[in-house]
Amino acid sequence: MRWPNHLFLSSLSRYNLRSLLRACARRSSLDIGKKLHAALITSGLVALSDSFLRNALLHFYAGCGSVSAARKLFDEIPNSHKDTVDWTTLMSSYARYGIPGNGLRLFIEMRRQDVRVDDVALVCVFNACARSGNVGVGVQGHGLLAKMGWSSSVKVCNAAMDMYVKSGLLGEARRVFEGMGEWSVVSWTVILDGSIKLESVESGRLVFDAMPDRNEVAWTIMVVGYVGNGLTREGFSLLGQMVGCGFGLNYVTLCSFLSASVQSGDLTMGRWVHVYALKTMERKIDIMVETALVDMYAKCGRIDTAMRVFEHMPRRNVVAWNAMLSGLAIHGRGKLVLDLFSQMIKEAKPDDLTFTSLLSACSHSGLVEEGHHYFHNLELSYGIAPKIEHYACMVDLLGRAGRLEEAEALIKKMPMPPNEVVLGSLLGSCSIHGKLQLGERILQELVQMDPHNTENHILLSNMYALGGKQDKANSLRLVLKNRGIRKVPGMSSIHVGGQAHQFGAGDKSHPRTPEIYIMLDEMIKKLRSAGYVPNIASQIFSGGYTRESNAVEVEEIEQAVFSHSEKLAVCFGLISTRDGAPLYIFKNLRICFDCHSAIKIVSKIYNREIVIRDRNRFHCFKQGSCSCSDYW
Repeated sequence: MRWPNHLFLSSLSRYNLRSLLRACARRSSLDIGKKLHAALITSGLVALSDSFLRNALLHFYAGCGSVSAARKLFDEIPNSHKDTVDWTTLMSSYARYGIPGNGLRLFIEMRRQDVRVDDVALVCVFNACARSGNVGVGVQGHGLLAKMGWSSSVKVCNAAMDMYVKSGLLGEARRVFEGMGEWSVVSWTVILDGSIKLESVESGRLVFDAMPDRNEVAWTIMVVGYVGNGLTREGFSLLGQMVGCGFGLNYVTLCSFLSASVQSGDLTMGRWVHVYALKTMERKIDIMVETALVDMYAKCGRIDTAMRVFEHMPRRNVVAWNAMLSGLAIHGRGKLVLDLFSQMIKEAKPDDLTFTSLLSACSHSGLVEEGHHYFHNLELSYGIAPKIEHYACMVDLLGRAGRLEEAEALIKKMPMPPNEVVLGSLLGSCSIHGKLQLGERILQELVQMDPHNTENHILLSNMYALGGKQDKANSLRLVLKNRGIRKVPGMSSIHVGGQAHQFGAGDKSHPRTPEIYIMLDEMIKKLRSAGYVPNIASQIFSGGYTRESNAVEVEEIEQAVFSHSEKLAVCFGLISTRDGAPLYIFKNLRICFDCHSAIKIVSKIYNREIVIRDRNRFHCFKQGSCSCSDYW
């Protein structure tokens, strides 16, 4: 693009120049705006104090997401030429583009400079607090709201409620709501969302039914609440009412439904969305919906279906590629991820999330050298500085492969302090390979970060017991007991007939409990006949098993192992579905060694494909083997 000469620029009014910059901001035309900025500098116009062109440039860069350039211009503008709008524009940009802490610091500076605070400034403060989780500053902002007389502003109060809901303080949000003189549909929707997420679907339904007006967002939140909590039938019923009221389902709504399907693990709503999108979008599905479909199918255990959707996408951006690579990674398809990556770089530019998926795939599949190659070439070949997520993947990759000294050395070389994920990965590897001394050292660091995380203590306790140090294992359990810290219970769920059926270890609350336990007895007999021996070492933490335990105690521990939540979910699936139908089970924690061994045999005995999504990855059991190849 060729720019006019300086004489022509000078002939334009300040208003026209500012209008040009506003047009660039509306269209996110960063390159064109930068060229105009350069022309204004060389013409000398930008230096004229009464032109306010720097202010217009500030708004342009903030609107285009170039926050550092916006801040530079902000600092160049004299305070006498900055108004409240300039301050709030930059604050809003900080929050919108992922650095809300800077926005809050700017607000504090704004107060020091005695700049007038308006309703927009308060909305910016609450948004920044909601995004950063800084409820302390949010409470101060709430006090300022009342002090400055903005309690009657629906917009400001809505932002305050949103901040409280996102901080987990529904009671405070309700107090703001009850103190308002009037409410908008957004006010009700904020309370609806908080009630579902922080209390229950039933609590949300009471709010939903009380709403004088409901928009598309409110209907979507309520349907998503039902589906995300495994109440698919209720979700479909409400969806029918929503469509009957004349609300269309746009791509945002459809993506929300697909996200809820991922959360619950139930494919029913996801499949309906897929069919609906094909019918209503004339087979040209929006790329966001297609990407959400890929993600949904992968995370609900249907990785081959996800692959087919991905292959038929007419256009694939980096987000779509990342969804596919991430899905394959959690299914342990490491070699396929590497093959696809070589295709991806011909279509899209990989980003940091791409390499997180790539390195995770290498870790789950034991591809150590390949992972090494991509990690060490991140910056050199792809221009991406390694982030803590990439280091966490590499620590996990090296640790799983038994190269713990290398993993520890890598942590020491990190340019940032390690977080719980990095150290937790190393502790998990210590557990796998029996490295007690290193495990003890890592646990001390983890306790400093989060003293209430029981999983780390459990790992080390089991390591002690398996290493013949039962006294230390018991001592660690006693420490947790004295602190009042309880182990997070393992829960497994399976979807049958449009409903989620959830089981805990030894659970007898299900209406079909007698049938489930009859099936369990039959299954254990068949497992024993096939050579299964229960791995009672996995019950060390909760059972107090020692090498000196007598036969009665061992039998009791075996019975506890038999009734783990995964096995109960499998038994319910066997009695509730047709012969040969695959079973899809979702576990909130890592699957234990005994269940992993047992379910491999079950898949062969009953000729069933059994897919289990645990906290880390998918395990696809088929004909006596697992997709993880016992590398997990």
